[in-house]
Amino acid sequence: MADKFQVFDLIQEITRNDGSRYFELGNVMMNGRAEKAAMKGLIKRVRIVQLNIPHSTAVTAYEQYINDHYEFPSADLTSWEEWDKPEGPVRQAYHEILKQNHVG
Repeated sequence: MADKFQVFDLIQEITRNDGSRYFELGNVMMNGRAEKAAMKGLIKRVRIVQLNIPHSTAVTAYEQYINDHYEFPSADLTSWEEWDKPEGPVRQAYHEILKQNHVG
């Protein structure tokens, strides 16, 4: 769905407004959008926990799913969308990426 295929090369920790946290893959553009979302109060905080993650098969599978199912936020974002990680191969890929990068 994205106009341009997004390649992920970092892992971020997103803190929701209720204080709970989750990890998400992204890139510099997505990190900038998350920083802006934090400034607007859409999320509480974002921080990069891992840079330059290896582009493994799991990353490729997760990128493909996200690019196929989500629109990437524009610069004038008005909401923060948390990406679903459905049961099956997508969730397995996500957890494998976190494990490979010693995150979580």
